[in-house]
Amino acid sequence: MYFICNTRGSAMNEATFTFRVDEALKDQFATAAKACDRSGAQLLRDFMRDFVRQQREMAAHEEWFRRQVQIGLDSANAGELLSGEDVEAEAVAWRAETRRAIIGRVT
Repeated sequence: MYFICNTRGSAMNEATFTFRVDEALKDQFATAAKACDRSGAQLLRDFMRDFVRQQREMAAHEEWFRRQVQIGLDSANAGELLSGEDVEAEAVAWRAETRRAIIGRVT
């Protein structure tokens, strides 16, 4: 079965999206869409927008992460490192501060 999503008559640029889908899935989707008082085309457009947004967010996060890694590598290559002892000392102080904050909220 082919499922056709047609956006004619709207203010946006128009396109028709045609794809094959199992008949049972199409029927279940149409029933679920109707139960939400939405058309299948409306839901598919929403799904497509959400997917595009998620992909953009993932790409932006990936770019940010790569920049952070490069900053760390550049820093390490420049000799700006902390010893294991320094890191542990900072962690001990952070844990103590966190415990004090938790105890302060409880009492």
